[in-house]
Amino acid sequence: MSVPVPDPAVEPTEETLRVVEFAQTDTLLREDVKIVGALVGEILAEQRGAEFLAQVERLRRAAIRRRENNAPASELSDALAGTQLDHAGDLIRAFATYFQAVNVAERVHRIRRRRDYERSGASAQPGSLREVLATLAEQGVCLEEVAALLPRLRIEPVFTAHPTEAVRRALLEKERLIVTCLMQDIDRSRTPYERRADHERIRLALTASWQTAEAPPVKPSVADEFEHVSYYLSEVLYRALPVFYELFEDALHETFGEAVPAPNVLGFGTWVGGDMDGNPNVGADTIAATLAGQRALVLAAYQRDIAALGQLLSQSLSRVAVSDEVLARIEEYRYLLPRAASTLKPRHADMPYRNLLTLMGARLQATADDHVNGYPDTASFLADIAAIERSLATHQGKHAGGFAVRRLRRRLDCFGFHLASLDLRQDSGTHDAALAELLADPQWESRSHDERAQRLHALLDGSVPAPSMGNGSARPTLEVFRCVARLRMRYGARAFGPYIVSMSRSAADALAVLALARIAGCVDGEGRVPLDVAPLFETIDDLDAAADALRALFADPVYRRHLASRGDRQVVMLGYSDSAKDGGILASRWALQQTQIALTQLAAESGVRIAFFHGRGGSISRGGGKTERAVIAAPRGSVDGYLRLTEQGEVIHRKYGIRALALRNLEQATGAVLRATLRPRPPEAREEGWRAIAAGLAGDARAHYRALVHDDPDFPAYFRAATPIDVIERLRIGSRPSKRASDAGQTSLPGIGSLRAIPWVFAWAQNRAGLTAWYGVGSALERALQQHGRETLAEMARDWPFFGTLIDDLEMVLAKSDPAIFERYSLLAGELHSRFHPVIAAEFERTRVAVLAIKGSDELLAGDYRLRQSIRLRNPYVDPISLLQVDLLSRWREAGRPDDALLQALVATVNGISAGIQNTG
Repeated sequence: MSVPVPDPAVEPTEETLRVVEFAQTDTLLREDVKIVGALVGEILAEQRGAEFLAQVERLRRAAIRRRENNAPASELSDALAGTQLDHAGDLIRAFATYFQAVNVAERVHRIRRRRDYERSGASAQPGSLREVLATLAEQGVCLEEVAALLPRLRIEPVFTAHPTEAVRRALLEKERLIVTCLMQDIDRSRTPYERRADHERIRLALTASWQTAEAPPVKPSVADEFEHVSYYLSEVLYRALPVFYELFEDALHETFGEAVPAPNVLGFGTWVGGDMDGNPNVGADTIAATLAGQRALVLAAYQRDIAALGQLLSQSLSRVAVSDEVLARIEEYRYLLPRAASTLKPRHADMPYRNLLTLMGARLQATADDHVNGYPDTASFLADIAAIERSLATHQGKHAGGFAVRRLRRRLDCFGFHLASLDLRQDSGTHDAALAELLADPQWESRSHDERAQRLHALLDGSVPAPSMGNGSARPTLEVFRCVARLRMRYGARAFGPYIVSMSRSAADALAVLALARIAGCVDGEGRVPLDVAPLFETIDDLDAAADALRALFADPVYRRHLASRGDRQVVMLGYSDSAKDGGILASRWALQQTQIALTQLAAESGVRIAFFHGRGGSISRGGGKTERAVIAAPRGSVDGYLRLTEQGEVIHRKYGIRALALRNLEQATGAVLRATLRPRPPEAREEGWRAIAAGLAGDARAHYRALVHDDPDFPAYFRAATPIDVIERLRIGSRPSKRASDAGQTSLPGIGSLRAIPWVFAWAQNRAGLTAWYGVGSALERALQQHGRETLAEMARDWPFFGTLIDDLEMVLAKSDPAIFERYSLLAGELHSRFHPVIAAEFERTRVAVLAIKGSDELLAGDYRLRQSIRLRNPYVDPISLLQVDLLSRWREAGRPDDALLQALVATVNGISAGIQNTG
């Protein structure tokens, strides 16, 4: 396959279809793309023959002519018409294989650019800790101010099992091999022989990928999801974490001229095994299995580190002194672990560090085996590490192993014996159903929020006796709390994150958690529930009511005592996905902004520190986008040194799949929190007027969005016909159902409200419309431009991060969308096409025109060369897959949607389009 740039060596006899200019800094990226593109072409010819490769090339060129030279779309669609089913599958996979290779090349190039910044020495890379701290110092931030913030600075990415990753792990493993090979020659320093060997390894990985099915034969279990997410925690982040702290401390020293030890500011969470909301496969058993699995992984990682340190620290007593503390521990362990002590080699008798580390490794194994002689907790393991660190520092060993010991200590400080905190999540309705049974109150769920709160308050303060343990449908809920009580004693307090209550609407929803925990006996030695209860406000109305709900909760003396036991800190989760599905992106973002302002004010009034947990997805319409920009755009005072956010699906792989990129993302997030906390935007006199305009925009956009999505009775039928939602619902990429439980058994056509936000967004990304990220916004912006003028809205976009980020995100989604391709999908809706397509197409054009007017530009992404180039180079490969998907959808539906080769070909199109547009849900 020829690469998507004019290259005389590849295309010597054909006309130039387009001219693609690469920046000087991207020369090596172009070379990498040519290398992997040529290898993909060779593999396609090898696997399917030269004629197949020629057909792929003809389709690519037809797609380029359509986009670059305004050639009729029929040329491409005619070339694809009537494609045999098995041949269609291979064509789809050919283009998807190219995406896989180019995506990897781009990620490696990001690392190359970072290295170039670091080697140049001229200036720090934008967003790096060096750059952020230097800028803060220029703004008057002193070392004392930074030091005062550091103890409460906290960055917590939380990995979820939401089914948006469309690439199976077996293929991701091949991708890692390609990354390794490209990284080894990142600066073209390999010899010709070494480079040929690397290319053969890339060829092997690409060939194995081609010969591996895109989707597993069965739906993944919770255990499979654990295996997938745990890779990033135990392999990538475990290794990267100490380097982050070294970079942080170097940046602090370089900026302020003093050595400042960075405290433990990073933590990681996970929902895998603990997210019960709508997933009947998650409960007490998966909670226990997940925590046991995480413990096993992190203990194994420590054992590898201990073994490596034992090889490194070979100091002999005849050459250097060792502290009495280390020698005493060796003797102590000879008695504690006699079998392990008997394996110590006599020739190592004068190597105390090696001997102690060998015995520590044995004690770690005893810990993994639950033996009585294992480490009882992380503190006892840390004490051994600290003893070695102190001895090295005292006896000329600072640079003779102390560095490696510090790295192990950093890992232990973060990962403990639990690896990541396991969040628990359940729907408020499940709690209400359990309480209705336990309290023998069949009217419980229909009672007002105030009535329920009063009854729960009386139950919690002892005014009424606690009910007996239930044996009916409430039992699984109570088992979860019993499990928490038992496992907290085993794994420690850090093993559990907050208990998140989905669809929270009132104080009663938080009190319900405390009541159920008490009934189940999930209390500490002083009778307190040892969990942070985190209400999750998801719809726009619930976000608007969040401040009143929390004000009532803080006024409850029982709950206030609970907060006191949790350090007067309230975690509040904000739902980006369902709020956008409810009212559209503009209304969602405005509601989220207003809620954060209201709750920040409530925190100041109440003395309770509110920690916001951002439930963001991968796509723009689910809160995705650049983390650092979102942090800077947050309301003043709402960040306060803390950032907790979900990382989902393909975003996890994109941000944390390679160690260097994981470091970059952690740096950017930390730097943004430092900036937003230490030097937030100064008060802006114009902002009051801007907020009034934004409120009007949100109202107009929500009304327009809901009129189509929620109020038109025929829209659900159009949605199901004009998108591949019926394929997405059949994908085996997550353990959770695509619909909410309340609608799982219905036979009539489900409404949009019953569908989860992820497949809703995924479907509109697949048909290239991107409707979820812009519908309703165009009408609102058009009206605002008429009322307030272009200059006002341009000023808002330039000087107000909230509005500027929104406009930039809209521009990106519009650039990735393709109205002409979407029209082909819309035609699948038959008579409904003529009713809905003109409305949607007109709104897209209104949005595009308004965004360009506000940006003062004639072209989308005019100011983002790399993204514009990336989309331009990918489109000729995505377009044929999209048109094939339309054709296959029509055939599959006519055949009654069988689970056969047609469906498997459609699954391949879903994976291919996802890889091409780099977006799912």
